[in-house]
Amino acid sequence: MVIDKIKKINQTEEENKKNIKASDMLIGKWVKCDACKEILYKEEVHRNYSVCPNCGKHFRLSARRRISQIIDEGTFVEINKDMETRNPLDFEGYSKKIEALQEKTNIKEAVTTGYGEINGEKVVIAVMDGNFMMGSMGSVVGEKITSSIEEAIKNKLPFIIFCVSGGARMQEGIISLMQMAKTSSALAKLDEAGLLYISVLTDPTTGGVTASFASLGDIILAEPNALIGFAGPRVIEQTIKQKLPDGFQKSEFLLEHGFIDKIVERRDMKDTLYKILRLHK
Repeated sequence: MVIDKIKKINQTEEENKKNIKASDMLIGKWVKCDACKEILYKEEVHRNYSVCPNCGKHFRLSARRRISQIIDEGTFVEINKDMETRNPLDFEGYSKKIEALQEKTNIKEAVTTGYGEINGEKVVIAVMDGNFMMGSMGSVVGEKITSSIEEAIKNKLPFIIFCVSGGARMQEGIISLMQMAKTSSALAKLDEAGLLYISVLTDPTTGGVTASFASLGDIILAEPNALIGFAGPRVIEQTIKQKLPDGFQKSEFLLEHGFIDKIVERRDMKDTLYKILRLHK
Protein backbone atom coordinates (compact mmCIF):
# COMPACT_ATOMS: atom_id res chain seq x y z
CA MET A 1 0.00 0.00 0.00
CA VAL A 2 2.80 2.45 0.94
CA ILE A 3 4.70 1.64 -2.26
CA ASP A 4 1.55 2.23 -4.31
CA LYS A 5 1.04 5.64 -2.64
CA ILE A 6 4.66 6.65 -3.37
CA LYS A 7 4.26 5.60 -6.99
CA LYS A 8 1.04 7.61 -7.22
CA ILE A 9 2.73 10.71 -5.77
CA ASN A 10 5.63 10.38 -8.19
CA GLN A 11 3.25 9.97 -11.13
CA THR A 12 1.32 13.06 -10.02
CA GLU A 13 4.54 15.10 -9.83
CA GLU A 14 5.56 13.97 -13.31
CA GLU A 15 2.11 14.83 -14.68
CA ASN A 16 2.26 18.27 -13.05
CA LYS A 17 5.62 18.96 -14.69
CA LYS A 18 4.27 17.88 -18.07
CA ASN A 19 1.15 19.98 -17.62
CA ILE A 20 2.94 23.24 -16.83
CA LYS A 21 1.23 25.82 -18.99
CA ALA A 22 3.09 27.14 -21.99
CA SER A 23 2.24 30.65 -20.81
CA ASP A 24 4.17 30.02 -17.58
CA MET A 25 7.20 28.92 -19.61
CA LEU A 26 6.92 32.00 -21.78
CA ILE A 27 6.80 34.48 -18.92
CA GLY A 28 9.95 32.91 -17.50
CA LYS A 29 8.81 31.01 -14.42
CA TRP A 30 10.25 27.71 -15.57
CA VAL A 31 13.25 26.52 -17.57
CA LYS A 32 13.97 23.14 -19.14
CA CYS A 33 17.44 21.67 -18.76
CA ASP A 34 18.71 20.51 -22.15
CA ALA A 35 20.98 17.95 -20.50
CA CYS A 36 18.70 16.04 -18.12
CA LYS A 37 15.35 17.27 -19.57
CA GLU A 38 14.08 18.28 -16.13
CA ILE A 39 11.72 21.25 -15.88
CA LEU A 40 13.06 23.54 -13.20
CA TYR A 41 11.78 26.57 -11.32
CA LYS A 42 13.87 29.41 -12.70
CA GLU A 43 14.39 31.17 -9.37
CA GLU A 44 15.82 27.96 -7.90
CA VAL A 45 18.24 27.76 -10.84
CA HIS A 46 19.30 31.39 -10.34
CA ARG A 47 19.93 30.78 -6.64
CA ASN A 48 22.16 27.88 -7.67
CA TYR A 49 24.43 30.14 -9.81
CA SER A 50 22.37 29.27 -12.92
CA VAL A 51 23.47 25.65 -12.64
CA CYS A 52 20.98 22.77 -12.93
CA PRO A 53 20.50 21.38 -9.38
CA ASN A 54 19.65 18.00 -10.89
CA CYS A 55 22.57 17.28 -13.25
CA GLY A 56 25.02 20.17 -12.84
CA LYS A 57 24.64 21.65 -16.32
CA HIS A 58 25.89 25.24 -16.46
CA PHE A 59 23.28 27.42 -18.14
CA ARG A 60 24.47 30.34 -20.22
CA LEU A 61 24.61 33.65 -18.35
CA SER A 62 23.94 37.24 -19.31
CA ALA A 63 26.79 39.69 -18.76
CA ARG A 64 24.79 41.41 -16.02
CA ARG A 65 24.24 38.20 -14.05
CA ARG A 66 27.86 37.11 -14.54
CA ILE A 67 29.16 40.41 -13.19
CA SER A 68 26.87 40.16 -10.16
CA GLN A 69 28.32 36.70 -9.41
CA ILE A 70 31.98 37.68 -9.82
CA ILE A 71 32.36 41.36 -8.89
CA ASP A 72 31.85 42.67 -5.35
CA GLU A 73 28.52 44.44 -4.94
CA GLY A 74 28.68 48.16 -5.58
CA THR A 75 32.21 48.16 -7.02
CA PHE A 76 31.57 47.71 -10.76
CA VAL A 77 32.06 50.82 -12.90
CA GLU A 78 31.24 50.30 -16.57
CA ILE A 79 33.42 51.89 -19.25
CA ASN A 80 32.69 52.55 -22.95
CA LYS A 81 29.00 52.02 -22.25
CA ASP A 82 27.78 54.34 -24.99
CA MET A 83 29.96 53.08 -27.84
CA GLU A 84 27.63 52.70 -30.83
CA THR A 85 27.53 49.90 -33.39
CA ARG A 86 27.68 51.05 -37.02
CA ASN A 87 26.98 49.27 -40.29
CA PRO A 88 30.34 49.70 -42.07
CA LEU A 89 29.47 47.45 -45.02
CA ASP A 90 25.84 48.62 -45.36
CA PHE A 91 24.76 45.04 -44.74
CA GLU A 92 21.03 44.81 -45.39
CA GLY A 93 18.92 44.57 -42.22
CA TYR A 94 21.93 44.72 -39.89
CA SER A 95 21.10 48.07 -38.28
CA LYS A 96 17.50 47.03 -37.61
CA LYS A 97 18.67 43.75 -36.09
CA ILE A 98 21.05 45.59 -33.76
CA GLU A 99 18.28 47.98 -32.67
CA ALA A 100 15.89 45.09 -32.01
CA LEU A 101 18.49 43.25 -29.93
CA GLN A 102 19.34 46.36 -27.94
CA GLU A 103 15.69 46.78 -27.04
CA LYS A 104 15.23 43.08 -26.22
CA THR A 105 18.40 42.57 -24.14
CA ASN A 106 18.72 46.08 -22.68
CA ILE A 107 22.43 46.11 -23.56
CA LYS A 108 24.14 47.90 -26.45
CA GLU A 109 26.61 45.25 -27.56
CA ALA A 110 27.88 41.72 -26.97
CA VAL A 111 30.45 42.66 -24.34
CA THR A 112 30.35 44.70 -21.12
CA THR A 113 33.61 46.16 -19.82
CA GLY A 114 34.60 47.98 -16.68
CA TYR A 115 36.45 48.21 -13.37
CA GLY A 116 35.54 46.18 -10.32
CA GLU A 117 36.78 44.31 -7.27
CA ILE A 118 36.93 40.60 -6.50
CA ASN A 119 36.97 40.17 -2.73
CA GLY A 120 38.65 43.56 -2.58
CA GLU A 121 41.18 42.94 -5.36
CA LYS A 122 40.89 45.55 -8.13
CA VAL A 123 40.62 44.31 -11.73
CA VAL A 124 39.55 45.37 -15.19
CA ILE A 125 37.02 42.92 -16.57
CA ALA A 126 35.28 42.23 -19.88
CA VAL A 127 32.23 39.95 -19.94
CA MET A 128 30.79 38.72 -23.23
CA ASP A 129 27.05 38.09 -23.57
CA GLY A 130 25.69 35.32 -25.79
CA ASN A 131 22.22 36.89 -25.77
CA PHE A 132 23.48 39.56 -28.18
CA MET A 133 24.11 37.98 -31.60
CA MET A 134 25.63 34.94 -29.87
CA GLY A 135 28.50 37.05 -28.59
CA SER A 136 29.82 37.53 -32.12
CA MET A 137 32.79 39.88 -32.43
CA GLY A 138 32.22 42.99 -34.48
CA SER A 139 34.16 46.25 -34.51
CA VAL A 140 32.59 47.57 -31.30
CA VAL A 141 33.23 44.33 -29.40
CA GLY A 142 36.87 44.43 -30.52
CA GLU A 143 37.22 48.11 -29.65
CA LYS A 144 35.64 47.73 -26.19
CA ILE A 145 37.92 44.80 -25.33
CA THR A 146 41.00 46.62 -26.67
CA SER A 147 40.09 49.77 -24.75
CA SER A 148 39.61 47.81 -21.52
CA ILE A 149 43.04 46.18 -21.97
CA GLU A 150 44.54 49.66 -22.41
CA GLU A 151 42.80 50.77 -19.19
CA ALA A 152 44.35 47.82 -17.36
CA ILE A 153 47.81 48.83 -18.64
CA LYS A 154 47.25 52.49 -17.72
CA ASN A 155 46.18 51.64 -14.18
CA LYS A 156 48.53 48.65 -13.72
CA LEU A 157 45.67 46.25 -13.01
CA PRO A 158 45.11 42.58 -13.91
CA PHE A 159 42.71 41.90 -16.77
CA ILE A 160 40.02 39.21 -16.86
CA ILE A 161 37.72 38.29 -19.72
CA PHE A 162 34.78 35.88 -19.72
CA CYS A 163 34.48 34.56 -23.26
CA VAL A 164 31.33 33.34 -24.99
CA SER A 165 31.06 33.70 -28.74
CA GLY A 166 30.05 32.18 -32.02
CA GLY A 167 33.07 33.89 -33.61
CA ALA A 168 33.49 36.80 -35.99
CA ARG A 169 30.38 38.78 -36.98
CA MET A 170 29.72 38.09 -40.65
CA GLN A 171 27.76 41.34 -41.13
CA GLU A 172 31.01 43.26 -40.67
CA GLY A 173 33.17 41.02 -42.85
CA ILE A 174 36.90 41.79 -42.89
CA ILE A 175 36.43 44.55 -40.30
CA SER A 176 35.30 41.90 -37.84
CA LEU A 177 38.29 39.69 -38.64
CA MET A 178 40.64 42.63 -38.04
CA GLN A 179 39.55 42.64 -34.38
CA MET A 180 41.48 39.39 -33.88
CA ALA A 181 44.79 41.14 -34.59
CA LYS A 182 43.73 44.28 -32.76
CA THR A 183 42.88 42.55 -29.48
CA SER A 184 45.91 40.25 -29.69
CA SER A 185 48.21 43.24 -30.20
CA ALA A 186 46.74 44.96 -27.13
CA LEU A 187 47.31 41.81 -25.06
CA ALA A 188 50.95 41.72 -26.20
CA LYS A 189 51.35 45.20 -24.69
CA LEU A 190 49.67 44.00 -21.49
CA ASP A 191 52.20 41.18 -21.33
CA GLU A 192 55.10 43.57 -21.93
CA ALA A 193 53.83 45.63 -18.99
CA GLY A 194 54.10 42.50 -16.80
CA LEU A 195 50.37 42.42 -16.01
CA LEU A 196 48.25 39.33 -15.46
CA TYR A 197 45.65 38.22 -18.01
CA ILE A 198 43.10 35.53 -17.08
CA SER A 199 40.88 34.12 -19.81
CA VAL A 200 37.73 32.23 -18.74
CA LEU A 201 36.14 30.10 -21.47
CA THR A 202 32.41 29.43 -21.22
CA ASP A 203 29.93 27.63 -23.44
CA PRO A 204 30.40 28.20 -26.35
CA THR A 205 33.75 29.84 -27.18
CA THR A 206 34.38 29.37 -30.89
CA GLY A 207 35.65 30.89 -34.13
CA GLY A 208 37.74 34.04 -34.27
CA VAL A 209 37.43 34.66 -30.53
CA THR A 210 39.06 31.29 -29.78
CA ALA A 211 41.69 32.06 -32.42
CA SER A 212 42.60 35.36 -30.75
CA PHE A 213 42.21 36.73 -27.23
CA ALA A 214 40.44 33.72 -25.70
CA SER A 215 43.53 31.53 -26.15
CA LEU A 216 46.14 34.07 -25.04
CA GLY A 217 45.61 34.07 -21.29
CA ASP A 218 48.50 33.70 -18.87
CA ILE A 219 46.02 31.43 -17.12
CA ILE A 220 43.11 29.86 -19.00
CA LEU A 221 40.14 28.62 -17.00
CA ALA A 222 36.95 27.00 -18.30
CA GLU A 223 33.53 26.05 -17.05
CA PRO A 224 32.54 22.35 -17.06
CA ASN A 225 31.42 20.81 -20.37
CA ALA A 226 31.93 24.05 -22.31
CA LEU A 227 32.20 23.85 -26.09
CA ILE A 228 35.56 25.34 -27.08
CA GLY A 229 37.01 25.31 -30.58
CA PHE A 230 37.60 27.11 -33.85
CA ALA A 231 35.67 25.29 -36.58
CA GLY A 232 32.83 22.85 -35.97
CA PRO A 233 33.53 19.09 -35.63
CA ARG A 234 31.82 18.27 -38.94
CA VAL A 235 33.98 20.76 -40.85
CA ILE A 236 37.13 19.38 -39.22
CA GLU A 237 36.18 15.78 -40.00
CA GLN A 238 35.52 16.65 -43.62
CA THR A 239 38.86 18.46 -43.85
CA ILE A 240 41.15 15.86 -42.23
CA LYS A 241 39.07 12.84 -43.32
CA GLN A 242 39.22 11.33 -39.84
CA LYS A 243 36.71 10.51 -37.11
CA LEU A 244 37.15 12.80 -34.11
CA PRO A 245 37.39 11.45 -30.51
CA ASP A 246 34.35 11.51 -28.24
CA GLY A 247 34.03 14.77 -26.32
CA PHE A 248 36.26 16.58 -28.78
CA GLN A 249 36.16 20.37 -28.15
CA LYS A 250 34.71 20.00 -24.66
CA SER A 251 36.59 21.62 -21.79
CA GLU A 252 37.34 18.27 -20.14
CA PHE A 253 39.04 16.98 -23.31
CA LEU A 254 41.01 20.22 -23.68
CA LEU A 255 42.15 20.11 -20.05
CA GLU A 256 43.44 16.57 -20.57
CA HIS A 257 45.39 17.73 -23.63
CA GLY A 258 46.88 20.85 -22.04
CA PHE A 259 44.90 23.57 -23.80
CA ILE A 260 43.40 24.95 -20.57
CA ASP A 261 44.78 25.07 -17.03
CA LYS A 262 41.75 24.28 -14.88
CA ILE A 263 38.03 23.57 -15.03
CA VAL A 264 36.18 25.58 -12.39
CA GLU A 265 32.61 25.12 -11.19
CA ARG A 266 30.66 28.36 -11.33
CA ARG A 267 30.07 28.47 -7.58
CA ASP A 268 33.87 28.34 -7.11
CA MET A 269 34.82 30.81 -9.85
CA LYS A 270 34.98 33.97 -7.76
CA ASP A 271 37.15 32.40 -5.03
CA THR A 272 39.41 30.79 -7.65
CA LEU A 273 39.96 34.12 -9.39
CA TYR A 274 40.64 35.79 -6.04
CA LYS A 275 43.28 33.21 -5.14
CA ILE A 276 44.99 33.64 -8.52
CA LEU A 277 44.96 37.43 -8.15
CA ARG A 278 46.45 37.22 -4.66
CA LEU A 279 49.11 34.76 -5.80
CA HIS A 280 50.22 37.04 -8.65
CA LYS A 281 49.89 40.34 -6.82
